[in-house]
Amino acid sequence: MVVSLKSIKLPTFGVPLALPTVPADIYEKRVSQLIERSESDWVVVYADREHHANMAFLTGFEPRFEEALLVLGPNRERILVVGNESQSYAPLAGLPGITIVLNQSMSLLGQDRTVHPSLVDTLKQVGIKKGSKVGIAGWKYLTAPEWDGALPSFFVSAYLIDALVRVVGDRALLSDVTDVLMGPQDGLRCVVDVHQIAINEWGASRSSDAVWRVLEGAAEGETEFAIAARMGYAGEVLTAHMMMASSSAGNPVVGLRSPTSRIVGYGDGVTTAVSYWGGLSSRAGLLSRGDDGFLEIAKAYFEGLVAWYQTTDIGVEGGIINDAVEAALARNNLKPALNPGHLVGYDEWVSTPIRPGSTDRIVSGMPFQVDIIPTPVPGGQALNCEDAVVIADEDLRDLLRHTYPDVAKRIDDRRVFMRDSLGVDLKTSILPLSNSPLALPPFWLATDQLLTLA
Repeated sequence: MVVSLKSIKLPTFGVPLALPTVPADIYEKRVSQLIERSESDWVVVYADREHHANMAFLTGFEPRFEEALLVLGPNRERILVVGNESQSYAPLAGLPGITIVLNQSMSLLGQDRTVHPSLVDTLKQVGIKKGSKVGIAGWKYLTAPEWDGALPSFFVSAYLIDALVRVVGDRALLSDVTDVLMGPQDGLRCVVDVHQIAINEWGASRSSDAVWRVLEGAAEGETEFAIAARMGYAGEVLTAHMMMASSSAGNPVVGLRSPTSRIVGYGDGVTTAVSYWGGLSSRAGLLSRGDDGFLEIAKAYFEGLVAWYQTTDIGVEGGIINDAVEAALARNNLKPALNPGHLVGYDEWVSTPIRPGSTDRIVSGMPFQVDIIPTPVPGGQALNCEDAVVIADEDLRDLLRHTYPDVAKRIDDRRVFMRDSLGVDLKTSILPLSNSPLALPPFWLATDQLLTLA
């Protein structure tokens, strides 16, 4: 594999203006599948401002400021339990047949508690009773090495568990059904439909354009704030805070931090990331026009990225992808800091079938973040090239082309760019959603210089 740096113009692929919407019958299908697979009388889905992705996927509603519960019952009950402020926002939910119920314990401290303060009373009001079996969906779930208790533990508020135990009478009646939504092999949010693909492409195309504007506008002598401001934020829903960081030689570039008033100098390591619903985009490199030593590290990293694209396909085990990326990076004494790739959606990281030794197989409909963070990189330097893709078989591709032809056209154009300009001929199952697919300029003062196999 010969990687070179060439002058390549990144095409303008365009972005969709209107955010695609999930049809009501698809929301209904999602909640029906959750109820069926939970094997419970009732399902309670927990959400708060940070952990809202499951609820957004099921209803189109996510709480602002507060906590909220989605309660699904045996007689087609579709109930949103919300606090004071979400009462006016919850009617925007796309799930049909929803009943909105106020529980003021979901509200912020100091707000009115004089109408419906008791969660125990609210849960009884909606129909949960003594002896009911309740499946609980939190924001993640525990695996065997993490918990060996006789009864399950949950990633939800303790208040919810305490209230449910009071209502049903026995903690043993509570089960964790989070894996029905987030299990990396067949979770409902891990294998998505064409509508979700279109939503993901809307976010991924916009986040990647925002990152590219940051790269193209970066200049020495400016603050990180000034550089980050070029992202051109238009109010898209964020799945992570905007990241922008820099550092001089010998000091670490802390990729997770937000921008500061630090003045960025020539040769500094720089990194940025923007994440909207459906896809995060990230780039990291040097604020310079060239550096031979760093270029060699960047080429080695690019080989790891190419290994991901060349190995990933429907039916491939996640452990095989992990091993291929690790082997490619190891040839140049690098390794991935975390899993080389994960599932993405209304949150930046859902789960991942890509783990050492994983036998989870890649299936059609999986929405991926190609997220390979190389380590070790010398202090004051940074490398990253992170973008969203989706895996799709022929039937799903045909349905996407029929339902969202503009989305399919942009995907086709991105594939052509990757093949003709970057020398990476994708398998038909890999659909790039980013507007800068695999486009890695190691030097931010020369963003027309991209790594390529062509």
